[in-house]
Amino acid sequence: MSDATEQSAPRVDADAWEQACAEDLAAEKARRRAEYGAPPGSAAEELRKLVDAVTDKLSGIQAPFLGAVAQGTAEQVAKQFVRQARSVVEPVIERNSDVFDHLAAAGSELLAAYRSAVETQERRWTQGAQGAQAPEPPADEGPGGEHIDLD
Repeated sequence: MSDATEQSAPRVDADAWEQACAEDLAAEKARRRAEYGAPPGSAAEELRKLVDAVTDKLSGIQAPFLGAVAQGTAEQVAKQFVRQARSVVEPVIERNSDVFDHLAAAGSELLAAYRSAVETQERRWTQGAQGAQAPEPPADEGPGGEHIDLD
């Protein structure tokens, strides 16, 4: 009797929900990539791109004021500098990629806090410029006392 029950019940794929979610997520990522372009990489990847761009720029520097012999020497020095810089930077990036991500997040938080403080101060300035009267100074509190408004 259990065999008949098993045959009549539809077979349910245990991973169907997981597959459907993965397909939806992949489709949404593809849609966003097509609309907005590739997302930025991690902070370590971005630092690596920066190092690559700077080293490419340094290796392509042409010094028109140098003679032909000196130009070749300058190019050799620049290429050697580029190789040494990469040999120093690459291991640091590889070992500490999560540190760069944390530093980038901390920098974003600091920037958001700074923006908030500036916007608040600008709001106070603009409200004061629209004809708002300055608050009345408090009554004299006795000798030697002075009210200081820290806002």
